[in-house]
Amino acid sequence: MSIKLALLGVVMLLLFGCIQQTTEGKISVEELREMLKEKDFVLVNVHIPYQGEIPGTDYNIPYNDIDRFEELFQKDQKIVIYCRSGAMSAQAYNELKKRGFTNVYDVEGGMNAWRAIGEELVYKE
Repeated sequence: MSIKLALLGVVMLLLFGCIQQTTEGKISVEELREMLKEKDFVLVNVHIPYQGEIPGTDYNIPYNDIDRFEELFQKDQKIVIYCRSGAMSAQAYNELKKRGFTNVYDVEGGMNAWRAIGEELVYKE
Protein backbone atom coordinates (compact mmCIF):
# COMPACT_ATOMS: atom_id res chain seq x y z
CA MET A 1 0.00 0.00 0.00
CA SER A 2 2.76 2.48 0.89
CA ILE A 3 4.49 1.81 -2.46
CA LYS A 4 1.27 2.69 -4.28
CA LEU A 5 0.97 5.91 -2.28
CA ALA A 6 4.60 6.77 -3.00
CA LEU A 7 4.08 6.15 -6.72
CA LEU A 8 0.91 8.22 -6.66
CA GLY A 9 2.85 11.03 -5.00
CA VAL A 10 5.55 10.90 -7.67
CA VAL A 11 2.93 10.94 -10.44
CA MET A 12 1.21 13.94 -8.83
CA LEU A 13 4.51 15.81 -8.57
CA LEU A 14 5.30 15.08 -12.20
CA LEU A 15 1.86 16.21 -13.31
CA PHE A 16 2.06 19.37 -11.24
CA GLY A 17 5.52 20.10 -12.65
CA CYS A 18 4.27 19.66 -16.21
CA ILE A 19 1.33 21.93 -15.60
CA GLN A 20 3.59 24.63 -14.20
CA GLN A 21 5.95 24.38 -17.13
CA THR A 22 3.19 24.67 -19.72
CA THR A 23 1.61 27.69 -18.07
CA GLU A 24 4.78 29.54 -17.04
CA GLY A 25 4.90 32.90 -18.74
CA LYS A 26 1.42 32.53 -20.23
CA ILE A 27 -1.21 35.25 -19.95
CA SER A 28 -4.78 35.24 -21.16
CA VAL A 29 -6.24 37.77 -23.58
CA GLU A 30 -8.38 39.05 -20.71
CA GLU A 31 -5.21 39.69 -18.71
CA LEU A 32 -3.66 41.42 -21.72
CA ARG A 33 -6.72 43.63 -22.11
CA GLU A 34 -6.33 44.75 -18.48
CA MET A 35 -2.58 45.22 -18.82
CA LEU A 36 -3.08 47.48 -21.85
CA LYS A 37 -5.00 49.97 -19.67
CA GLU A 38 -1.77 50.86 -17.85
CA LYS A 39 0.79 49.64 -20.34
CA ASP A 40 4.25 49.11 -18.87
CA PHE A 41 5.58 46.61 -21.40
CA VAL A 42 6.52 46.19 -25.04
CA LEU A 43 3.88 44.35 -27.09
CA VAL A 44 5.27 42.32 -30.00
CA ASN A 45 3.40 40.47 -32.74
CA VAL A 46 5.61 37.55 -33.83
CA HIS A 47 3.22 36.08 -36.41
CA ILE A 48 4.31 35.71 -40.03
CA PRO A 49 2.96 36.49 -42.50
CA TYR A 50 1.39 39.68 -41.19
CA GLN A 51 -2.34 39.20 -40.56
CA GLY A 52 -3.17 42.22 -38.43
CA GLU A 53 -2.31 43.05 -34.85
CA ILE A 54 -3.73 43.71 -31.42
CA PRO A 55 -4.16 47.47 -30.78
CA GLY A 56 -1.18 48.80 -28.85
CA THR A 57 1.35 46.60 -30.61
CA ASP A 58 4.77 48.21 -30.61
CA TYR A 59 6.66 45.89 -32.97
CA ASN A 60 6.07 43.20 -35.57
CA ILE A 61 9.05 40.85 -35.37
CA PRO A 62 8.89 37.39 -36.96
CA TYR A 63 9.01 34.57 -34.41
CA ASN A 64 12.11 33.15 -36.07
CA ASP A 65 14.08 36.43 -35.92
CA ILE A 66 15.02 36.33 -32.24
CA ASP A 67 18.25 38.21 -32.95
CA ARG A 68 16.10 41.36 -33.41
CA PHE A 69 14.90 41.02 -29.80
CA GLU A 70 18.51 41.02 -28.64
CA GLU A 71 19.18 44.16 -30.68
CA LEU A 72 16.11 46.07 -29.49
CA PHE A 73 15.43 45.02 -25.89
CA GLN A 74 17.15 44.52 -22.57
CA LYS A 75 17.05 40.95 -21.23
CA ASP A 76 15.05 42.07 -18.17
CA GLN A 77 12.64 44.31 -20.10
CA LYS A 78 8.96 43.36 -19.81
CA ILE A 79 7.90 41.96 -23.19
CA VAL A 80 4.55 40.46 -24.17
CA ILE A 81 4.49 38.42 -27.37
CA TYR A 82 1.65 36.94 -29.39
CA CYS A 83 0.86 35.47 -32.79
CA ARG A 84 -2.32 34.32 -34.52
CA SER A 85 -3.01 31.17 -32.51
CA GLY A 86 -0.16 30.71 -30.05
CA ALA A 87 2.15 28.28 -31.87
CA MET A 88 4.70 30.78 -33.19
CA SER A 89 4.72 32.82 -29.99
CA ALA A 90 5.32 29.65 -27.95
CA GLN A 91 8.41 28.93 -30.07
CA ALA A 92 9.59 32.53 -29.72
CA TYR A 93 8.95 32.44 -25.96
CA ASN A 94 11.02 29.28 -25.52
CA GLU A 95 13.90 30.69 -27.57
CA LEU A 96 13.85 34.01 -25.71
CA LYS A 97 13.97 32.19 -22.37
CA LYS A 98 16.92 30.10 -23.62
CA ARG A 99 18.71 33.32 -24.53
CA GLY A 100 18.28 34.76 -21.06
CA PHE A 101 15.20 36.99 -21.35
CA THR A 102 13.65 36.97 -17.89
CA ASN A 103 10.47 39.06 -18.16
CA VAL A 104 8.68 37.62 -21.21
CA TYR A 105 4.99 36.71 -21.43
CA ASP A 106 3.14 34.79 -24.13
CA VAL A 107 -0.53 35.53 -24.88
CA GLU A 108 -2.46 32.25 -24.95
CA GLY A 109 -4.47 31.84 -28.13
CA GLY A 110 -3.07 35.02 -29.68
CA MET A 111 -5.15 37.05 -32.12
CA ASN A 112 -7.74 34.28 -32.45
CA ALA A 113 -8.45 34.41 -28.72
CA TRP A 114 -8.42 38.24 -28.81
CA ARG A 115 -11.17 38.24 -31.43
CA ALA A 116 -13.07 35.52 -29.55
CA ILE A 117 -13.58 37.89 -26.59
CA GLY A 118 -15.04 40.51 -28.95
CA GLU A 119 -11.94 42.62 -29.48
CA GLU A 120 -10.85 43.92 -32.89
CA LEU A 121 -7.54 43.70 -34.70
CA VAL A 122 -5.96 46.64 -36.47
CA TYR A 123 -4.20 46.44 -39.83
CA LYS A 124 -1.20 48.58 -40.74
CA GLU A 125 0.79 48.66 -43.94
